[in-house]
Amino acid sequence: MKLLEHEIVRNGKTADPPRKRRTRVLWLSALAVVLVACVAGALVLQARLAAPPTYITQPVLRQDLVATVTATGTVNPQDLILVGTQVSGTISELAVDYNSKVKAGQILARIDPTSLRAALDQAQANQDQIQRQALAATATGDAALQTRQSAAQTEAADRAALASAESQVDKAKAALQLANLTLERDRALLARGYVAQNAVDSDVSNQVSTQAALSAATIAVSQARDQLQAQTQTALASASQARSALQIASADRAAVGAARALVTQAAYNLNHSVIVSPVEGTVIARNISVGQTVAASFQTPTLFSIARDLTKMEVDISVGEPDIGGVQAGAAADFTVLAYPNRTFHGTVWQVRQNPTTVNNVVTYDAVLLIANRDGALRPGMTANASVHVGKVQNALVVPVQALQWAPPSASRRSTAQNTTNPASPWGATEASVSRTVIAGRNGRLSIAHGTTLASIPVRITLVAGTQAAVEPLSGRLAPGDAVVVADTSTVAVAATPAARPPLGANRGMR
Repeated sequence: MKLLEHEIVRNGKTADPPRKRRTRVLWLSALAVVLVACVAGALVLQARLAAPPTYITQPVLRQDLVATVTATGTVNPQDLILVGTQVSGTISELAVDYNSKVKAGQILARIDPTSLRAALDQAQANQDQIQRQALAATATGDAALQTRQSAAQTEAADRAALASAESQVDKAKAALQLANLTLERDRALLARGYVAQNAVDSDVSNQVSTQAALSAATIAVSQARDQLQAQTQTALASASQARSALQIASADRAAVGAARALVTQAAYNLNHSVIVSPVEGTVIARNISVGQTVAASFQTPTLFSIARDLTKMEVDISVGEPDIGGVQAGAAADFTVLAYPNRTFHGTVWQVRQNPTTVNNVVTYDAVLLIANRDGALRPGMTANASVHVGKVQNALVVPVQALQWAPPSASRRSTAQNTTNPASPWGATEASVSRTVIAGRNGRLSIAHGTTLASIPVRITLVAGTQAAVEPLSGRLAPGDAVVVADTSTVAVAATPAARPPLGANRGMR
């Protein structure tokens, strides 16, 4: 009991609970691990500083270097003709099959022409009927035109007769006026005894006759005017009938043209019931069989696919957006197909199409390679793995890309310090910020090993192809066979060392 009280109370204070003791133990363990790691790192650093690193080198080569862009595509004929049909019907005969050699105009298949021939006969009968109607309407129109002309002539004659009658009225009025003047004068002379009574009587008789003549002339004018009005109405009616007859004749003639067009269309459909080859080539696909019904109502069905020349093929490849900038028309290209894994085919870029294709936010562009297929090894539809030449240097100094990325340990430390001072990211220097990107057109630096010493050679990067780069020295001497450093034992050891991890439970103790 006294021992328990001694453990609970020490110098008048309460002992730490068990949780605080565990936390203290974990902190002490973590501190011990950190101290051990620091001592080990110091020993390793001292050993590295004491012993110079061993350099890993590769020789500088003198060779040609080609930069390529890889893409996949499909082998197709350069000129593929899809033969379809413009008429519907049942296939009654097939004259060719797969791989058949055909010539231009050769019969490939036939469609049952029964319904097409009936349509042609019906169109011809309709045309004959409409032609007869057009002839009758034309004759009626000609007769109506003659009637209108005759009525117009009669109207003109009646108009002339009216004018003549009106002139007779004027003449009768003048004669009556003269008879009245003569009668008045003779009566005055008779009163004075200068003329005889019979002269006055003769004047009275003349006055009466001229008055009668005026009345007759006036009646004649009225009759002529009435006749002219009637004839004018007749002429108008004749003109209207003539116009109607001519319009009917014109409509019938237009109907004859429409009927003739229907006959032409029916004959065209009947002629196209025989499917012929438009070109000389090889049938690579047949999509129909005897007895099959083809419908050309909404779209033209494809019956045959004919390759004009299988010795001329093309490869349609899809080039990714990052690589399309280097692909140009006229560039050389190589590709392989699964059927011939040990054979490389050669071609040329013929066209780089502007239309992009986007699938799952990946943009690609179509490029067409032209290939000579003289031995017929390539077949339509084969999958091609192509390499397009986007750059080439001949007889150049070639080094590994890794040699342009490596730097002596002192330079690496300076680069690390600079990146720590001016970090490339919020977290300080990272492996991505320290490493160098090798791009054609930029300057770089190579380290040439001469025993245990290094010579730094500034170079210009002319081309990068995979893991190799072509360079030109800006100063100094660089020759084939020189040992260029690509790594050293220190960097290899550091790369092989696993990243340090905090001791188990250290995070718990920091809660």
